[in-house]
Amino acid sequence: MNMIFRVTVARCIGCGKCELACAFAHGRGGTPQQPRIHVTRRDPDTGFPVVCFQCETAGCLAVCPTGALERNARTGAIEVHPDRCIRCRACVAACPFGNMVWEDACHGPQKCDLCGGEPRCVPFCPTRALEYLPADRAVRSEPPADAAA
Repeated sequence: MNMIFRVTVARCIGCGKCELACAFAHGRGGTPQQPRIHVTRRDPDTGFPVVCFQCETAGCLAVCPTGALERNARTGAIEVHPDRCIRCRACVAACPFGNMVWEDACHGPQKCDLCGGEPRCVPFCPTRALEYLPADRAVRSEPPADAAA
């Protein structure tokens, strides 16, 4: 995996544009679905986006009895294969961060899949709190210059 999905919490203004972009990116027939990124609002002007960490040792992946979850070799994202899923919800229970969710509309588990390597939420973030960067640019030793102290 040579790209990193980076969240800079200090930049998030809680606008929810990422949630909206995600809901439409994964929608069907022009109807949005439940977003796979969620903004937790701290107050009217700040929040923090919560999205799948694509864990190296992923609990969701480990507990799936049918191989319905699989890491995409190109993007590094753990993807759901609905045709293999038996809807046992073990993956939902196994995620310690709550980033694997059950979606009633499709009657199955859903999570961030990095939109096949082009996360649709990133271009809609007005403050660049969400970025999809080459791995060598994603590590930073100090906070961003525009982060408020």
